[in-house]
Amino acid sequence: MLKITALHQIHLNLGAEMIQFAGWQMPLQYTSIPEEHRSARESAGLFDLCHMGEIRLRGKGVFQLAQQLITNDLAHLKPGRVLYSPMCNSQGGIIDDLLVYGTGQEEFLLVVNATNTEKDYAWIEKQSRGEAKVENLTDERSLIALQGPKAEQILTELTDVSLSQLVYYRFIQAKVKGVNTLLSRTGYTGEDGFELCLASQEAPKLWNALLQTGKPYGLKPIGLGARDTLRLEMGYRLHGNDIDETTSPFEAALDWTVKLNKGDFIGREALEKQKKEGIRRKLIGFQMESRIAPRKGYSLSLQGPRIGEVTSGSFSPTLRKGIGLGYVTPQYAYPNTSISVAIRGENYPAKIVPLPFLASRIKRISRPCTEK
Repeated sequence: MLKITALHQIHLNLGAEMIQFAGWQMPLQYTSIPEEHRSARESAGLFDLCHMGEIRLRGKGVFQLAQQLITNDLAHLKPGRVLYSPMCNSQGGIIDDLLVYGTGQEEFLLVVNATNTEKDYAWIEKQSRGEAKVENLTDERSLIALQGPKAEQILTELTDVSLSQLVYYRFIQAKVKGVNTLLSRTGYTGEDGFELCLASQEAPKLWNALLQTGKPYGLKPIGLGARDTLRLEMGYRLHGNDIDETTSPFEAALDWTVKLNKGDFIGREALEKQKKEGIRRKLIGFQMESRIAPRKGYSLSLQGPRIGEVTSGSFSPTLRKGIGLGYVTPQYAYPNTSISVAIRGENYPAKIVPLPFLASRIKRISRPCTEK
C-alpha cells in the first residue's frame, strides 16, 4: 500500500499529477516541469519533501557511532550546523548520502533518502549495538522546502528570525507562522532557500501559509519532475541513479566528503586501498550539442568504443540543451572531451563539461563563517 504525505489532499486540490515514488504517492507536476523549473530559478518554489526519512541518534556513544557511520568528519559539527556525507558499507559502496544535523551535544538528526529509509534505519540500529538510541521519526515529522531567489523575502514575512544571519548549512529552531520549526539554509536546487522540518500535523497549515504569502512573489508548488531537473543542472547526485552500493565516493567525484585522517569508519580500509590503487570509473557531466535528452542506461562512446554509461539525463530548461551524468573510464574523464551518446540506435554528439552545469546562487556568506 502506498504511503501518503501530510500534504496529500492539498496536492489533489491543486490538481497535481500524482505518481508512485519510493513507496509514496507524490506530485510529479502541477502545471508543467519547465514552468515549475523556471519558477524555482527565477522567483521561488515550494516542495513537499515529507517522504524523506528522518532518523534521530542520541544518548551515550552517539558521536562515536555517527563517526563510524559516515565518511565525512563530525569533529566541527557543533549544534546548529549541518554536514553532507555518504554512508558506506565495508566495501566502500555508498549505502546512502545524507545530511547530519547537530541537534545537541549527544544528539544528531539524519535526513536520508526516501527510498532508503527502512534500510538505513536497520543498518544504523545494527551498528549501534544498543548503545545509542536510534529512532525513525519519518512518520511523525514532515519536511517542506522553500527554494529560489525570493525565498528569503517570502519567509521573512512569516517569522521574527533574522534570516540574513542564517548562513548556508546552518539551522535554528524557530517559529514560522506560529509553528515550531527546525529551519535550515539547505536545499537540492542550487538556489538560495530553506528546508523546514516540523510536526506532520502542522504541515498543511505551514504549506498553505507559505503558498499564500509567496503568491505575490511568484511562488509556485513544485513536483518531483522539476526537482529532478533542478538538481541535475547542479550536478547533484541522486542515490539509486548516480550513486549506490556499487559506487564509491571517489568514483562519484565526492572525494571532499571522505576524511581518511579522522580515524576509523565503515569502509575506510576499502577506500584507502582504492585511493592508493586508483579508480576504474569516474562520474562526469556532459552536455549534448542539441536539445535531445539523454536517459539513464544510454551508452557513452568515444569515436566508436564504448567508454561508459549515462546514470541521469534530461533536457535542461535553463541551458535549452540535453545534459547528463554518467560514468566513464578515468582516462576520458576530462572537460572538453568530445563523446557520443547512443539514443534509439543513433549516436548524438556531446561534450564532457565541468560540474555544476550552472553556477550556484546559494547565499553562502551573510556573516563570517569560521570554525571555533
